[in-house]
Amino acid sequence: MSSRTSAFKYVEGSKKVFLQTGTRFQREIIGAVATIKQAAAMSNVSLGLLDKGIGEAIQRAAKETASGLYDDQVVVDVFQTGSGTGINMNLNEVIAARSSELAGVKVHPNDHINMGQSSNDVVPTAIRIAAVGKAEQALIPALDAIINSLDRLAESGNRVYKAGRTHLRDALPVTMGQEFKAYADAFRINKESVASTLKMVKELPIGGTAVGTGINTDPRFGNLVIKSINLIMKTDFRESSNKSRAMKLLTDILSLSDTMTNAAINLLRLCQDLRLMFSGPITGLGEIDIPTQEEVAGSSIMPGKTNPVTVEASMLAMAQVLGLGRSIEIASTFGEFELSMGVPLVGYDVVAQEELLSEALYKIAEVVLSNIVFNKERAMKYAEGSPSLITVISPLIGYDRASAIGKELVKGSSIREALKSLGYTYKEIDGILDMKKLVEGGLIKPSPSGERPRPSGSRQPAHRRP
Repeated sequence: MSSRTSAFKYVEGSKKVFLQTGTRFQREIIGAVATIKQAAAMSNVSLGLLDKGIGEAIQRAAKETASGLYDDQVVVDVFQTGSGTGINMNLNEVIAARSSELAGVKVHPNDHINMGQSSNDVVPTAIRIAAVGKAEQALIPALDAIINSLDRLAESGNRVYKAGRTHLRDALPVTMGQEFKAYADAFRINKESVASTLKMVKELPIGGTAVGTGINTDPRFGNLVIKSINLIMKTDFRESSNKSRAMKLLTDILSLSDTMTNAAINLLRLCQDLRLMFSGPITGLGEIDIPTQEEVAGSSIMPGKTNPVTVEASMLAMAQVLGLGRSIEIASTFGEFELSMGVPLVGYDVVAQEELLSEALYKIAEVVLSNIVFNKERAMKYAEGSPSLITVISPLIGYDRASAIGKELVKGSSIREALKSLGYTYKEIDGILDMKKLVEGGLIKPSPSGERPRPSGSRQPAHRRP
């Protein structure tokens, strides 16, 4: 293809006026534009508007382009004209050059490759195709992966008791299973949101041409192109109910971006909890171990140090996802009247978000969550040592006495010692501090006589105020 670079008149001219940052469109967007060109040629031939021989050459050339054969010839920068004319014309010229070789006649990038189309409907269509494809092939499977890993971890952690923490201060006990189950539920909601939003993004404006009216194209063209795209890609895109809306507004893609922002925030929260639970091994919490994190050196100067490297790498990626989301939000506001001016950047950013989020979800699921080892004894020690356990006996002895005991616990006394000093037997103490019951919640049940439990040998009801 390098010998034909000089044939790309538009691309050569674009280098003078577009930015040259080296930022190139992803394979998904290039493939989507090429698939539109293949589907357009199929449709124009069926409508009797395009010579069959030329149409077949275009289809073959477009298919080759969609497969990635000529990616080195797609050189326009992402930071180009806001309608995406740059990427559309770049692909028109690449496909025209190859089609001319195949057909043995001159195939024109505008008259033939771009027949019945405009950059204004092609590129908004392409970025939706790319976003949907990436979501279905990578993002949703990645969400499934982390949900499954969290479910397994929650199941294995159902009887691993630990201190709950609020404001990073000791709180009532929970199980490892309860903590990870909450995250599994959060990512399920994220997956449902992505799937729901994709229904909107699957509405394509192709056939709207320049301003959404469909000028210079057969009224049947848009629907035929979408049917051909669905046949080629084995998917279920549909014609937009209002082509003008889908060309001038990108809020459906913004909504998809928002679902990824939410998932990124959930992943960041999970990663922060994992870092704290993994902290140590001596001076931190040390509630879990992650053996896979030992596969690379944690420090260039401290031998044997292990860091949560996969967790931290994922956190950096999520910071980028959040930043890309903000970029999409701003770019979605660009434009006036019949056209959005943020199309190329929105397309690039949403696919980048999907790539980053999918990779991080997979890595956390497969490298981290699937290899976690619970430090059960240490976690139980924290659970039984939490001063907040005074909450459990507060209904038995009254708030004021419980508060006084709580202050003693902070000084180092254990809850068991405090209960013993009140006259409770070891058996009664074991009953009060039954972790299985404590993590299930609910009210403390009164004794069969209708009174609350009281210390052995006490003449006063334990719940009587001092």
